[in-house]
Amino acid sequence: MAVILEHVTNVLLPVLICVLVGYALSVVKARFDTALFGALVSNVGYPTLVISHLAKEHIELGTFMVVIVAASALVLVFACLGYPVLRLLGVPVRAYLGPMMLANVGSVGLPVATLAFGPEGAAVTIGFIAVILVAIFTLGIALPMGRPDFGALARQPVVYAVLLSLVLMATGWKIPAPVESAIDILAGLTIPVMLLTLGYSLGTLKTGGLARAFVLSAVHIAISAVAALALTSVLPFGARVESIIVLLCFMPPSAITYLPVARYQAEEAPGVAAFILVSTVLTLVTLPIVLTYWATG
Repeated sequence: MAVILEHVTNVLLPVLICVLVGYALSVVKARFDTALFGALVSNVGYPTLVISHLAKEHIELGTFMVVIVAASALVLVFACLGYPVLRLLGVPVRAYLGPMMLANVGSVGLPVATLAFGPEGAAVTIGFIAVILVAIFTLGIALPMGRPDFGALARQPVVYAVLLSLVLMATGWKIPAPVESAIDILAGLTIPVMLLTLGYSLGTLKTGGLARAFVLSAVHIAISAVAALALTSVLPFGARVESIIVLLCFMPPSAITYLPVARYQAEEAPGVAAFILVSTVLTLVTLPIVLTYWATG
């Protein structure tokens, strides 16, 4: 047990420290351009990270395609189970279904999976990131706005980075060494910038309705468990990849989903912010349990 606890601490504590640094910057009102750093991650960090991990064959092409299916199935499970629960609770579906079904596999999932499972954990998470980003710019915007933003999706470099990586994986072509080194350097900025931005963003969210937020967070955790059981029962994974996917099922709602809600469903924005914040904080409880007793690799 002591060894397991040490492992969990080594995985989660560095992530928590980085998030808290970002949160502290918001508390002291330090200058922090979230739009700039978000654009940096979207336009440089994610694409280079994708190419860096997939082109180096940290995961086989066949396995990666199954991961894409698993990520899509995860969104579907949350949509199918989250929708009736939100209706039953009388919660506005257009505002809350996006955060309910689109998990934060980037800012939280990527560093945790990388620290817990190494390059393979990052490669599996990249598959989830690709699917979730596509869902955010379609379903995540369409729900509060009333229509998807395919133009924004087409402008996301990570989509083209995934396609390029699939070509490299399928053909066995190699990137020239100097270019590969440059990509590795740029990819290295992604995780720390994401964690700092997440912490800062959480510190600036205007929250409200904490009782509802705790109820919805409990529902989110319950659906996470159902999704993990369903995916690992149906899809063919090795033990290690299965553990990574179980871990990713328990990620909190994506903070990015707050933005279209704040713009198009402004009256519900404080409640959605509280849901995201409470769910993110609760990962400090759920992820150690999952890493200890389920996603053991």
